Amino acid sequence: MIYQFSFRYFSQKFTNPIITNHGVWEIRESVIVRLIDDKNKISWGEISPISWFGSETIQQALDFCHQLPQTITKEIIFTISDNLPACQFAFESALIGTEYVNSNLTYSALLPAGKSALNQWNNLWEQGYKTFKWKIGVDEINQELEIFDLLISSLPTSAKLRLDANGGLTYQQAELWLKKCDQLLPKIEFIEQPLPPDKFIEMQELSNFYSTPIALDESIANLPQLESCFQQGWRGIFVIKPGIVGSPFRLREFCKKHQIDVVFSSVFATEIGRQAALQLAAELSANNRAVGFGINHFFKQQEANWLESLWKTF
Repeated sequence: MIYQFSFRYFSQKFTNPIITNHGVWEIRESVIVRLIDDKNKISWGEISPISWFGSETIQQALDFCHQLPQTITKEIIFTISDNLPACQFAFESALIGTEYVNSNLTYSALLPAGKSALNQWNNLWEQGYKTFKWKIGVDEINQELEIFDLLISSLPTSAKLRLDANGGLTYQQAELWLKKCDQLLPKIEFIEQPLPPDKFIEMQELSNFYSTPIALDESIANLPQLESCFQQGWRGIFVIKPGIVGSPFRLREFCKKHQIDVVFSSVFATEIGRQAALQLAAELSANNRAVGFGINHFFKQQEANWLESLWKTF
């Protein structure tokens, strides 16, 4: 099969910047990919890199697209390098095709970092969210622990809270958080990536010492890292961002073979990348954990014809 290939750069500003241990993120940049087959059927993919998380940069993605010919084949798509995981995901997703996912998935809502979380959880609760994620490792730890006490006491008893450190804690700080969370189980679902990726052994130790589950995230940003952590014995939770992990075909094979405890998570893509990722989540979420796609409140609503408008601008 030969496909006509074209692409467009797309960016949208967050309604409020995303603040994590990695810094402040204000604009989501993507590359929208279009394939047209010999029957004039159009399919879409989305390259949404997060370079500070371990994927290629947006410029590397654009450079890759610029050097491709205007007609491409499956063979070209399946030889995209592992160094371009967001490109792998986008092009293979376009091959698969995406249908609107109407499944029994539940969603975890991302709260803003710091005190702002105290003012926002209630609105999200009223929208139907029962699981929340809050970023830690952003401010001074004692300040965060104070806010955490207020947040946990204000959340309804049936709510679940995930804490995401983005690898920003020291070992001692991680122990402080884990001791605190052990007293609050099962309201705390897990702590995500407490230590940097190069502290894998230490995270294994912590997972053995404390009852609060630990989830890997930055440590498994792409498929080779995911496979490596599994081979090294990680049997805790894996937070997978399909949009940057790499090949959806290989991801599906890995998850089905090993039946890992997985949480699928957003990369703040448009509806194109979102639906491709949710398609995988609906198929591969074995433990019925809420997927980390409750992020729409970070964007203004897109116009219904935004994709058509995007193509007309070139």
